[in-house]
Amino acid sequence: MASVPASCPRPPQAAVRHLLPLPLQLQLVCRLRRLPLPQLGLSAAARRGEALPRAAEGGDGRAAAKEEEVDEEDEEEDVGGREAGEDDGAREAEGAGAARGSGRFAADYISLGIREPVYEVVEVKANGSVSTEKISRRQLLKSSGLRLRDTRSVDPSLWLMNSMPSLLVREQAILLNLGSLRAIAMHERVLIFNYNSPGGKVFLELLRPRLNPRNINGGPAMPFQLEVVEAALLSRIQRLERRLMHVEPRVATLLEVLPNRLTGDVLEQLRLSKQSLVELGSRAGDLKQMLIDLLEDPHEIRRICIMGRNCTLDKVSDDMECSVPLEKQVAEEEEEEIEMLLENYLQRCESCHGQAERLLDSAREMEDSIAVNLSSRRLEVSRVELLLQVGTFCVAVGALIAGIFGMNLKSYLENNTWAFWATTGGIAVGAVAGFFIMYKYLKDRKIL
Repeated sequence: MASVPASCPRPPQAAVRHLLPLPLQLQLVCRLRRLPLPQLGLSAAARRGEALPRAAEGGDGRAAAKEEEVDEEDEEEDVGGREAGEDDGAREAEGAGAARGSGRFAADYISLGIREPVYEVVEVKANGSVSTEKISRRQLLKSSGLRLRDTRSVDPSLWLMNSMPSLLVREQAILLNLGSLRAIAMHERVLIFNYNSPGGKVFLELLRPRLNPRNINGGPAMPFQLEVVEAALLSRIQRLERRLMHVEPRVATLLEVLPNRLTGDVLEQLRLSKQSLVELGSRAGDLKQMLIDLLEDPHEIRRICIMGRNCTLDKVSDDMECSVPLEKQVAEEEEEEIEMLLENYLQRCESCHGQAERLLDSAREMEDSIAVNLSSRRLEVSRVELLLQVGTFCVAVGALIAGIFGMNLKSYLENNTWAFWATTGGIAVGAVAGFFIMYKYLKDRKIL
């Protein structure tokens, strides 16, 4: 077969394939398309089981070769059709496998045991009806119009992360987190989490009587959400005031007894009272800061006022825009009422916080006084110990002299009758003189 010159342009793939012998062409096509290699050396007619044409019947054999070439082209077309069919089948198999895989993934997700959180809440409606129900997180978000991140402040399972008091205002709900009270207030109902906690019980006791009073026109005295907010603040501040009233007399009694009566029981009571005051002051301070932040943000107060009304807030001027002028007037009046309400509870909270801080300062001053008293007593004990050590030193010197004379060695003193009395008197006088000399030295150096 003639070779292609290097200067000629590279022929296309089809031309290169026709330049190769027929068996090599089939092998190249099957490798490229990853198909099983057919039996080489046989024509299409032979593979179909037909009789091969003889060269004599075709004259010079060119007709047979031409027929074989045509058959080979038909075979290539059949191979291409089978390949397209196999590709479609492979895609369908892949789709079915993906569907089976997604089904297995869903089954695996269910088998993990991950369940959607379900909350047991008490629902209080605007008409005063109270009911207990279980609601999932999805239903809660759908009914209140909240987002998932909004529920973190009231989720009872996250009480370690959301211990700070908060009052979050959203378009359709107000989220309350005041100590053990966790609630979501909406236009016509409120959902209370942890309703068996002390904060939840006090809140229910205060909220239910407030839903009955009516004004002169026969309508509700205040919007329902404002009643809920006021009842929540009132319950929280009343709990703080009760704890303060419980701690204050106990601290006053301890301040009268101390520091004259220093016993273990009295000091333990002082420690517990101080701990209670620190906790009370911290909670009152957090609530006070929350109220201050709310008063300094008029946008949040206006969002409370327009809740449940056909009103919006202008993004530039933050003014209320209502479809009915009367609703705008009522909303503005409610804004003033809310500010006065928050100011009232802020003053009560500041009073509670200030009283707790004053009692805590008195307890700390008493601790300082006790520490000074104990230091004075330790100083007296140290002085006595020092005097005893000086006396012991002087007596030890006399014992040294007595030990010298008791060595049973002969000297001229044992023959004299006056030597014993003289030695004893000298030791006693020397010990007393040494003690007073040391005492005067310590006095001059202001050690005693």
